[in-house]
Amino acid sequence: MPRANSPSKTDAQQRAAKVLRALQDIQSASADDELTIIKISEPISSAVSNPVVARTSDVSTSSLDSPTPSSLEADLLHYKELFAKLRFSYVEQVTKEKFIRAIVGDPPLIVTPQENADLESSNAEAKAALKKLKTEVADMVGALESRSKNLVQRYEKIRTDTARLQPDQLPADVSRLENEIKSLREKQKDSDGKLPLKETLRRVAERRREMAELDRQLTQLGSLAPRKRKEAERLQQELTGLEARRSNSTAAAREAKRRKENSVEGGGEDELEAQGRWLRGADAVLRSVLDIQGEM
Repeated sequence: MPRANSPSKTDAQQRAAKVLRALQDIQSASADDELTIIKISEPISSAVSNPVVARTSDVSTSSLDSPTPSSLEADLLHYKELFAKLRFSYVEQVTKEKFIRAIVGDPPLIVTPQENADLESSNAEAKAALKKLKTEVADMVGALESRSKNLVQRYEKIRTDTARLQPDQLPADVSRLENEIKSLREKQKDSDGKLPLKETLRRVAERRREMAELDRQLTQLGSLAPRKRKEAERLQQELTGLEARRSNSTAAAREAKRRKENSVEGGGEDELEAQGRWLRGADAVLRSVLDIQGEM
């Protein structure tokens, strides 16, 4: 008897083959429309290769033979500088021509201060409008640059995904993923997520009993904490007294040792020992005189 999932597997294989054929058709159709930096620069290259409009600037045309983003950016900067110089020269030439015509004209052109003020006002308005337009153009250029970078990233991702969907790569990836799925299913056979309801409830009840026991122990330890704290304070006080007595005993022992060493080095008896001998002698004399019997 055939397996139940055989027809679905065959349908999946047929759909995969259909997708691969469609992908190949799209790739063959768009092979000539691939977006590259060389094709973007074709109008510039064709303009340079035209003998009528020959390029006379000091920028080398080698960058157009093999254009790169950095070379195109350098050319753009160079053209901006050239156009800025050309505009300055044009304005200077037109201004000189108007000035000469105004002087040598018949009658000569006389400009009043009011006309100068009006012209300055209109120039200020035109400059403000031009500055606003430049700001808008700069914002538009920034938006276009960010969008172009996003499109480049998407384009590279599509190329990578297309390469992964090639017939020589797709079966290997499918086989690898199937092996991973099989290993994951084997690991999940004995997991807690696959337990029946009865076993799950039993484990939940067991965990709740453990939590209740821990709560009871915490409550018991919390009630014992004040008594243990008082006992610790009492022991700390006793320890402080013992530390003081030890310090005094240590000091007395050191003093006795020092006096003993001094008496040995001086060759004489210790003062306390001499006093003890004198007291014992006096006690013996008094006992003999008074006829007192007893132990000294």
